[in-house]
Amino acid sequence: MAKLQYYTAEALEKLKAELHHLKIQGRSDMAKQIAEARDKGDLSENAEYDAAKDAQGLLELKISKLEEVVANARILDESTIDTSKVSIYSIVKIKNIKNGATFSYTIVSEEEADLKTGKISVSSPFGKGLLGKKEGEMAEIQAPAGKMEFEILSITR
Repeated sequence: MAKLQYYTAEALEKLKAELHHLKIQGRSDMAKQIAEARDKGDLSENAEYDAAKDAQGLLELKISKLEEVVANARILDESTIDTSKVSIYSIVKIKNIKNGATFSYTIVSEEEADLKTGKISVSSPFGKGLLGKKEGEMAEIQAPAGKMEFEILSITR
């Protein structure tokens, strides 16, 4: 059984738009590629046709997985998020105790995680280490570089 994932309304719409694009445009483009490859002659010795069929299989797999994600997606009402402790969709400002560096991260679902934009997965070591912590508390996180300690400076939405 697939697990439920929580998304913001914006993130779920983005997933639905990608799924729609793959179903309409992606399948259409794939059909054209297969038709072009088929027109090039004997299918038993046509590597282009085999490649197009493989690509079609990968596209259908991606569509299938995305349909499952959308079917199990739930919209999280951000106004109900408790900002007294770290939870999904919290914006957390933390300070590294060792070097004093401060960071700000938004805790999001696995599919929305993007470190470049400051969004970390709720199931990542950092996400797990921060969950449930309150302002002023210390979070000990097992990172690839070893154990790190952070102070929770602020929690917002």
